[in-house]
Amino acid sequence: MKLLVLASLLALAFAKHEEYIGWKSYYVGVSDADFNTFGSMIDKYELDILSHPISGREGVILVKPEHQAGFEQDAAAAGISVKVHREDVKKELDYDDMMLERHNRESFVRNGGRNLPYDSYQQIEAINNYIDYIGATYPNVAKVVNAANSFEGRPIKYLKISTTNFEDLSKPVIVIDGGIHAREWISPPTVTYAINKLVEDVTEPDLLNRFDWILLPVVNPDGYKFTFTNSRFWRKTRSTDQSSLSGFCPGVDGNRNFDFHFGTTGTSSSACSDIYPGSKAFSEVETRVVRDIIQENLARIALYLTMHSFGSMILYPWGHNGSFSHNAFGLHVVAVEMANAIDKESLPNFPRYIVGNSALVLNYGASGAAEDYAHSVGVPLSYTYELPGLSGGMQGFNLSPVHIQQVVRETWVGITAGARRAGDLFRQQ
Repeated sequence: MKLLVLASLLALAFAKHEEYIGWKSYYVGVSDADFNTFGSMIDKYELDILSHPISGREGVILVKPEHQAGFEQDAAAAGISVKVHREDVKKELDYDDMMLERHNRESFVRNGGRNLPYDSYQQIEAINNYIDYIGATYPNVAKVVNAANSFEGRPIKYLKISTTNFEDLSKPVIVIDGGIHAREWISPPTVTYAINKLVEDVTEPDLLNRFDWILLPVVNPDGYKFTFTNSRFWRKTRSTDQSSLSGFCPGVDGNRNFDFHFGTTGTSSSACSDIYPGSKAFSEVETRVVRDIIQENLARIALYLTMHSFGSMILYPWGHNGSFSHNAFGLHVVAVEMANAIDKESLPNFPRYIVGNSALVLNYGASGAAEDYAHSVGVPLSYTYELPGLSGGMQGFNLSPVHIQQVVRETWVGITAGARRAGDLFRQQ
């Protein structure tokens, strides 16, 4: 019977990911003098960047079969360090599918299907069910908001968590979202875990008493679902109304779709690009939900966090050009406190967090990002978290599910540090 189940899992796995046949992933190390050269190679070879190389730390990129020889040759000529991370991306994804399915089966047996597990990745249906469960079970502190339907009609849900029903206007508001980039599977669990710690497993009651919280685990449910069913490395939304090419190349990069220097830096005019910003700012219903949350609560928002992966970084504005905002000192100090708190709880094989201006750390500017938009309209502390990800010793392509618990726990420690510091600064305003 076990052999039959294994055979079934293998058959399902190998029926997927055909688009990645022949793809390789590479570690890339770039010196400070070579970032411009590497930047020109991104478009030339259609590089898909899973983690940007930064000073002193390698990145991870995906390269199509037809570009591998040229990319390796140009990288060698430019003195850019390149080594193969995975020879066969499809094989690694097939393996990950098999392991994920096994984790899901074992988790269901252990939990009886009742709880949202943190030993496997969470599908959109389970996340939405969990949000509804929290709202129904804890109505005195948690209210479910069905903000809108996505382009394909999926609900975009978030929770408002408050001991005072958001009626105490002296309380700062903390806003956290995840899953704007569909393929970044470790992002939503950090938000659902924050829900758990604020409502079910309350070990820091001051955070519930001092603050009101808005938690949106999956900004982009269509893209997120698509990564589980069709294309593992899908990044964008799934809209088909943004370009004449959208029928063939659907979707928009949600983190380029905000109204801040829209479409000026780190974007592409091609609808087929992973960094296509859309036809106009806030063209996507998904990003409009985030915009509306920010605008409706702007007077009280002390801290905005948007969860991404991967790279172990906490980044702050301005990300479009590397300049500093009027609150640069405060942004940096609070980011360092969050990073230090995480590092104290982190595993030895996770890199220490790097803190800084988004464009300067990544050596790459990107306009229309959520973190910049929130800060531009008046949120004093606004950050992108790049959560821990791949390392050379991990098997498979994704962050192994055995590390999810660790990531969500250490990230929560960072969130608590940031919230408390943000609350102190908010009172001083």
